[in-house]
Amino acid sequence: MIFSGRANPELGAKIADKLGIALGPITLKTFSNGEVYCRFDESIRGADVFLIQPTCGNPVTGVSVNDAVQELMLMIDAAKGASAHRVIAVTPWFGYS
Repeated sequence: MIFSGRANPELGAKIADKLGIALGPITLKTFSNGEVYCRFDESIRGADVFLIQPTCGNPVTGVSVNDAVQELMLMIDAAKGASAHRVIAVTPWFGYS
């Protein structure tokens, strides 16, 4: 199963298209106080989950480097909390490295 964060949703869509699979549905939203909410909209229990999230800023989506890193951490935590078998972060660009 493959999911994309908000740092570069176009990249996630292109990767899924190349693999011939659909991106999994995920809810990501930012509350007025800046906290991010993440929920997988289908069961990922026992699945290998790939999270596509470069940790670079994206002025088009309004995501900063810090936002992208934090969102990735929350996506990983949500996947583990939803009992994914394995969680693989696909980070073509990793900030602060």
